Amino acid sequence: MAVFNGVPVPADGQQIEYSDGKYRVPDHPIIPFIEGDGTGRDIWKASVRVFNAAVEKAYGGKRAVAWYEVFAGEKAKARFQNWLPDDTVSAIREFRVAIKGPLTTPVGGGIRSLNVALRQILDLYCCVRPVKYYRGVPSPVKHPERMNVVIFRENTEDVYAGIEWEQGTPEAARLIEFLNKEMLKGGKKQVRLDSGVGIKPISVTGTKRLVRRAIQHALESRRKSVTLMHKGNIQKFTEGAFRKWGYELATEEFRDQVVTERESWILDNKDKNPNLTAEQNANLVEPGLEFATDDFRQSLYKEVQDCLDSIYATHGKGAWKKKLMINDRIADSIFQQVVTRADEYSVLATPNLNGDYISDACAAQVGGLGIAPGANIGDGYAIFEATHGTAPKYADKDVINPGSVMLSGVMMFRFLGWTEAADLIEQSLERTIEQKKVTYDFERLMEGATKVKTSEFADHIIENMGVAVAAGR
Repeated sequence: MAVFNGVPVPADGQQIEYSDGKYRVPDHPIIPFIEGDGTGRDIWKASVRVFNAAVEKAYGGKRAVAWYEVFAGEKAKARFQNWLPDDTVSAIREFRVAIKGPLTTPVGGGIRSLNVALRQILDLYCCVRPVKYYRGVPSPVKHPERMNVVIFRENTEDVYAGIEWEQGTPEAARLIEFLNKEMLKGGKKQVRLDSGVGIKPISVTGTKRLVRRAIQHALESRRKSVTLMHKGNIQKFTEGAFRKWGYELATEEFRDQVVTERESWILDNKDKNPNLTAEQNANLVEPGLEFATDDFRQSLYKEVQDCLDSIYATHGKGAWKKKLMINDRIADSIFQQVVTRADEYSVLATPNLNGDYISDACAAQVGGLGIAPGANIGDGYAIFEATHGTAPKYADKDVINPGSVMLSGVMMFRFLGWTEAADLIEQSLERTIEQKKVTYDFERLMEGATKVKTSEFADHIIENMGVAVAAGR
């Protein structure tokens, strides 16, 4: 199509193509954008200037983005009487990669969340949230520089599936009766009759495609580990299954490149003492094994022997130390560990709700959501977006921190393979913060800082790109 929502497609741009799992990016890609509601207008105006300046400086005019506005949220409602026009979704499908500011959530029924709707319609099953510290950013912790994680949050299941029934409704009563009289019959557990009831599905398919992306990213970016975050000690067949299926995916599809934490213990024991029997090795892996049942002991002996038989030749004698580590942590444990020892974590793969919580908890240590980027990625489609809300009381006042959209643009350019432009933005933004030329949210927390407008923050970033180029980046 040459027109979406009545707006002609840029004549000077080309489509991004996708086949065999790979994107083919032209030098002048058409990239749809949604400026966003509330403060999104100010943020987008500042961000797009930074994006264009970085591409120009990085490639000397050989590359340029053909920006194409599409509509969602308040602007779409005012223009088309539709919060999310079909043409907007069609345009993103057509051009594959898009970027957006924050969108309001419609009040009074209809679409629960425009952000969720876009993810579901395009099956953007992977929410990616990199969280790292930029020098000069005010932080409530002593060592924010230890934080450098990328969170891969499953985007379509768990609580986002939204299967629930309100307390007091006939549907809730019917489900509770079925659970109590059929599924829980004869047991001690019963659902209280005055409960609201929800169901959280977690599937093999949803888990494995999410974990696959997390591992691929870790390998491509040479990160040290992928941690499966779960509450499987309590919810064994959903969160526990996420852990189980994650390990299965890792060892089935990436066997030569990964080692699980448990395998590393077995291999390390054998490395240190080549004469160790499988039984002796098992006792080191599970102290107190002599008190376990015979069935458990035999299963552990078999696990140790199978590990050594299958991978010691390729992973033993220290080779496992060069592999990508796959481990897992209980959700409540990891929340305190990302504060006390954040540098032990590199890539996190999580079900939906865990990822929602941990993303914001990590971001709070390195500047908050105002500077937290994000992306929602599927097979053949990707939308990069601000992670914060619309803050309507600050709209059109030119005061809001545009860092979230700017750094989402950094993610987008890296996704496209335009790493030079991404590096320019990231380095220049960090330099500007170090110079203490910041918007009000940072200025009030930094001694000796100069408060600047949203637009002025962009000006300083662009000025610092010249410094970065002169220094050879």
